[in-house]
Amino acid sequence: MNRNQVLELLEEQYQRYDQPAFIGPDPISIPHSFRERADIEISGLFAALLAWGRRPTIISKCRELMRRMDDAPHQFVLHHSDDDLRKLLGFCHRTFCDTDLLYFVHWLRWYYQQHATLEDAFLQGNTQKERLENFHSLFFSLDDAPQRTRKHVATPARGSACKRVNMYLRWMVRQDQNGVDFGLWTRMQPADLICPIDVHVERVARGLGLLQRPQVDWQAAEELTANLRQFDVQDPVKYDFALFGLGVAGER
Repeated sequence: MNRNQVLELLEEQYQRYDQPAFIGPDPISIPHSFRERADIEISGLFAALLAWGRRPTIISKCRELMRRMDDAPHQFVLHHSDDDLRKLLGFCHRTFCDTDLLYFVHWLRWYYQQHATLEDAFLQGNTQKERLENFHSLFFSLDDAPQRTRKHVATPARGSACKRVNMYLRWMVRQDQNGVDFGLWTRMQPADLICPIDVHVERVARGLGLLQRPQVDWQAAEELTANLRQFDVQDPVKYDFALFGLGVAGER
């Protein structure tokens, strides 16, 4: 395919998948079940960071988690008692278990006691790489942060492509006319975002010549995003819909 053909395909598939019908079977459906900004931020953070494995299982586990938090995550985070925390015991999705969950809730309470929005936590730095590294440092800045929990929040400092964190930022930052992504945060621009890379996106991106780096790491995420900026400099990660959709369709 030449460049114009790749752009035509990406635009066609972006229009196909960036639709309200995308929401239901995707983890983004979890924050879409809330109306308040802080509830969307918190539920979205959990849904994004727990997004590995089969999508139906991810959604089921996230719904279970929201029920354990009384379907009011912001209220739960800020006002939970020790008895309330017992509702979280026994929760587990893959390797994310209650020890990790309890620290997440502890950190979120500490954070929301000082800030109105999680957006503030992602703005420290001049580049996305710096911002994600600084978010990771902030998240694990409390004295009782379990060492085992660090693997659940990726950072470019360890070479990670940070797929789930980048997906969360796409949800929060992209101004989406079709209402899939939320566009709640305005101090970070869609042009700043880095494209999430999962197995579907990687396979399609390589097939279209948009990704050459053999390792799927932070440099690969930057390479893919730089190539997507050639098609839309203001909103390159909108093509995440196209790459992911083509990848999933190719497995059916």
